[in-house]
Amino acid sequence: MVTKRAPKLDKSQVVAAALRLLNETGLDGLTLRTIAKELDVQAPALYWHFKNKQELLDGMATEMYRRMVTDSAGALGDTWQERLLISCRGLRTALLGYRDGAKVFSGTRFTGIPHAEEMERTLRLFTAAGFTLAQAVRATSTGFLYTIGYVTEEQGVQPLPGERREGFDVAERARILADFPLSAAAGAEIFEDYEAHFEEGLALLVAGIEARYRTG
Repeated sequence: MVTKRAPKLDKSQVVAAALRLLNETGLDGLTLRTIAKELDVQAPALYWHFKNKQELLDGMATEMYRRMVTDSAGALGDTWQERLLISCRGLRTALLGYRDGAKVFSGTRFTGIPHAEEMERTLRLFTAAGFTLAQAVRATSTGFLYTIGYVTEEQGVQPLPGERREGFDVAERARILADFPLSAAAGAEIFEDYEAHFEEGLALLVAGIEARYRTG
């Protein structure tokens, strides 16, 4: 009599399954149990690789970053302005590819050093343009945090492109806030045209960095 054994898993298989499920379940519904079911194994098998959900999220964020860098290879820009714009746009696009993508990415710790090469190249470009290392870190970190925060709010309204949560009807909001005309009109600036508003925010960010550090 032959006993069927569970397939041998590695971390990459678990992470890939978690990212596939994320669009279906969202972050709150993503558990080691649901991932185990997807992989046709028992949940304890996953604990060999991830002791808890936070370790899994770290692995997911690392893989999201790896895929993003692979997709954007060769398109980094020759000036610090171009590099910052391309990096932030690429990060936003990557995060929007997953339900709750920004929440997964936020506060996680990359496993290994997959980000080090790109970070080193970016910091060299900035310092060669006249930034101190501290200024380069602050400028790039601010762009990163702006993008994470922006997409977190964007996905709170549109979990996936073309999908909109209930309760974010701009016209209805304007009706409720009729006694506050400026606040009512602001709804279209807050909850619509995310692409255009993201780009305007990036332009403000670049202009602010140039003004603050006096570097072109």
